[in-house]
Amino acid sequence: MTNRALALLIGAIAPGLIGTPAGAQDSTRVPPPVLASAAVAPVAIDTVPIDRIVAVVGRHPILLSDVLTEIAFRRGSGMPAPKDAAEEEALVKSVIDEMVDVELLVTEANRLGVEVTDADVKQLVDQRVADIRKQFKSEAELREALRSSGQGTLEEWRRELTDQARKRQLQEKLLQQLKQEEKLPPMPVSEQAIEEAFHNMAGERPKRPATVGFRQIIIAPKPTPAARAAARAKIDSIRAEIEAGADFEQVAKRESMDGSAQLGGDLGWIRRGKTVPAFEQWLFGPYALRPGRLSPVVETPFGFHLIRVDRVQPGEVKARHILIMPKVDSTDLARARVQADSVVKALREGADFEALRRMYHDDAEQSLVADYPLDQLPPDYQQALAPATDEQILDPFLIDDPRSSLSKIVIIQVVSKVEGGEYTVDDVRARFREQLGEERAFRRYLDNLRKQIYVDIRG
Repeated sequence: MTNRALALLIGAIAPGLIGTPAGAQDSTRVPPPVLASAAVAPVAIDTVPIDRIVAVVGRHPILLSDVLTEIAFRRGSGMPAPKDAAEEEALVKSVIDEMVDVELLVTEANRLGVEVTDADVKQLVDQRVADIRKQFKSEAELREALRSSGQGTLEEWRRELTDQARKRQLQEKLLQQLKQEEKLPPMPVSEQAIEEAFHNMAGERPKRPATVGFRQIIIAPKPTPAARAAARAKIDSIRAEIEAGADFEQVAKRESMDGSAQLGGDLGWIRRGKTVPAFEQWLFGPYALRPGRLSPVVETPFGFHLIRVDRVQPGEVKARHILIMPKVDSTDLARARVQADSVVKALREGADFEALRRMYHDDAEQSLVADYPLDQLPPDYQQALAPATDEQILDPFLIDDPRSSLSKIVIIQVVSKVEGGEYTVDDVRARFREQLGEERAFRRYLDNLRKQIYVDIRG
């Protein structure tokens, strides 16, 4: 209960960190190679004389070596070694049980026709392999780390990564589908259960960080009419080129002015509500594109776009785009600075914040930030907000714009500021109730699957 309660408190601090219930979360991870400097002894899989089946789910066997590989990952991630044989046996049984839950979800996802594309899995695995490779000086060093940690060759490790990435995606899409279809309604949670979950964390509760809530107006240097016209002419010529038969992906690699260019404009899967309205209407709105169709020129706060939808499935769309941004220069930034000074002056004289936000705020940026840990904000924000007080309107400051060589200008009004300290049950009550309710609903769902799908745990 202690580890689960700790996870609950983490969820209360940063709800976005807990999105997958227990049983669908930890057992799908594949251990990275153990670095030589990690000083953590991996489970010696190669010393097991004979591998054997420890459980069967449907027609899928779970091997002892699979269990030991998962334990190796947890040890490499800092889990303490079992103190005695009884603890070791309990750990093995717990991991087997979690892996059974994973296979139940995968089996059910396959039965319901949940689809995961090879391309999506490959993209995840490629990124994972690239991240791990950065930790090693050479390919030979990576291969030696894999061998010494009992994970086989690079090719075997990649196949294992692919298998686990596919399982993870199947589980995530199944859970999304169940939630969309309202088949996982949260179960009721008593006040006593919340109190017990909280008090079981005594001595393990992290400190509550200092938090700050604020609203902001971010002013971006705006291009001149001539610069906008030049960008519009450029995107018009690109559209004509594609309509004449040019390959969209190759043109995107050559012309697009954002990070998706190297991927041929690929934006991945996009859910409703995750893009600016002018862009989203061509994915989900009345003008939703059919797969393979090219949009007209679309203007957003980022610039001018051409959009192509590749695939559609319930609640999300896989799309590509080409982005052309009008040029801005130091003169445009100087003009934005003057504008920011006038906005701050108006606010301090009592002008309506929301009215000014509608007039000047860059819609590509978030406007309201609620109760966010101060030490997790970007350094420029931390420096500006550390000495601030409630309701204070701060002097403008600059932040980098990753899409431009110029900066943007931030105007902030502090809404609330809370110093760090100890958590109380009232601080986390709502999040505990939500999380416990979701976990109980998910456990009930898994228990029902165990009644419907053949499960044989042999230990």
